[in-house]
Amino acid sequence: MITIMHPVAGTVALLTISTFWLSTVLAELLASEATLVAIKMAIPWGLLLLVPMLAAAGGSGFALAKGRRAGLVGGKIKRMPVIAANGILILIPAALFLAEKAGRAEFDGAFYAVQALELVAGALNIALLGLNMRDGLKMRGRLRRRPA
Repeated sequence: MITIMHPVAGTVALLTISTFWLSTVLAELLASEATLVAIKMAIPWGLLLLVPMLAAAGGSGFALAKGRRAGLVGGKIKRMPVIAANGILILIPAALFLAEKAGRAEFDGAFYAVQALELVAGALNIALLGLNMRDGLKMRGRLRRRPA
């Protein structure tokens, strides 16, 4: 069960963050202000899916590691605190702040500064979760390992 839950939770988390990020960028570049408001107001609701998925992926990953800390497992374990801290300290507060500002149609300098920070932090988490997925696929034999 845990061997199924881990990749599913990790994939859902990665897709959720990617959806938040891509919808924000596309709304800023191509959509109306009303669409941007709708997206910014919806993202905090998406956290109700994202946070449990990240917790499930992290917890199941530690269980699957069975105390191992070297190689690909070690890399995944080292990335998880960065992913978690980035989410807790930057992404969640930013999402709540931006939803509040968007709900009041206050698209000022503070809104765009926090949004820029959110996009950078989100891109970092997408990259780190992508690396974790890559390493997981390598460990399962679904991707070839490069010769050392």
